[in-house]
Amino acid sequence: MKILFTCLSNGWGGLEMYTLTILLQLKKNNFDVSLLAIKNSQISIEAKNENIITHEINSARGLIPFTIYQISLLLKKENYDVIHSHSSKDLWLIVPAMKLIQSKSSLHFTKHVASGIEKKDFLHNWLYKRINRVYAISKMIKNNLIDTTSIPSEKIFLLYNGIDTQKFNPDKINRKTIRNEFNIADNEILIGMIGRISQGKGHEEFIKSAEILLNKYTNLKFMIVGHASIGEEEYYKKIKSLATSLVFNEKIIFTGLRKDTPEIFSALDIFVFPSHDESFGLTLVEGMSMQVPNVCTRASGVLEIAIDNETSLLFEKGNAEDLADKVSKLIDSPSLRITLGLNSRKRVMQLFDLENYTQQLINHYKETIVK
Repeated sequence: MKILFTCLSNGWGGLEMYTLTILLQLKKNNFDVSLLAIKNSQISIEAKNENIITHEINSARGLIPFTIYQISLLLKKENYDVIHSHSSKDLWLIVPAMKLIQSKSSLHFTKHVASGIEKKDFLHNWLYKRINRVYAISKMIKNNLIDTTSIPSEKIFLLYNGIDTQKFNPDKINRKTIRNEFNIADNEILIGMIGRISQGKGHEEFIKSAEILLNKYTNLKFMIVGHASIGEEEYYKKIKSLATSLVFNEKIIFTGLRKDTPEIFSALDIFVFPSHDESFGLTLVEGMSMQVPNVCTRASGVLEIAIDNETSLLFEKGNAEDLADKVSKLIDSPSLRITLGLNSRKRVMQLFDLENYTQQLINHYKETIVK
């Protein structure tokens, strides 16, 4: 089976990282995979580093007719069995290119982010009609697709994102690696959040809750892992300034971008996921797989992952006081931390395992390929 993934994005967040993860999974399963990406984008660079065949276009904007023609030549030459787009914007280039050469390839589309715009006009209907199957990464996204598009419900499939539960396995990681690097003492409780430093991710309430907690406990340290999104460098400076003004400098650590995520999770005693509006929340699933007790926002796609008082403690979105209260409960109860951690990994193994996701996706591909 010959498969082309498209991800025409200049960003480097969960969507792009997950697209690359699935490419590598399919490659591991001996499928002939390649990627269509924007030249010099981070996903293009990362894919090449992983020896994924990568085709590039200069931009997803600008000379649209020329780009469509360029893509059509690629599709005609390679004659893919499956084309799988991971951004709705890609479809404006991919579908016309397929139509131009009368491609019989099976077209698949994963919807990662909800839309508040209704897309039931003639042009959107024309695009969506060519798609064989659409995958929603959460029930929230599936309902959003049904509400905002004319895609028939029988074409829309719920397919939760998955993670490598062997990579994110607490039994395989040395807890002290990161703690030693950042001088975290054995008796200190390390509380952290991981993800892009971007508006809406909850960094403000995380820092404000740290201030509240440090007035109550002396053995705490806080860690913020991640980097600024493109164009949000000023916001990153704002967050660092807020931390400096509210929290003792030696109590909060900014690590920048890290690729050793399992090791980071292993070092944490409590993981906080305060994002305001996540379609899914892959980082939360990774933390749960690592058996880290967690506190997360009672909102959006998180509610399909976390179960209050079973795998997690949920707090009111944007409420630093409520967040501090829930974290305090975990600080005060080591036994609750153990229980939530064990239940978290069990839930991930049941619902969000990457091998299971990959097999489901392969089955979908096989069912739609034109013989």
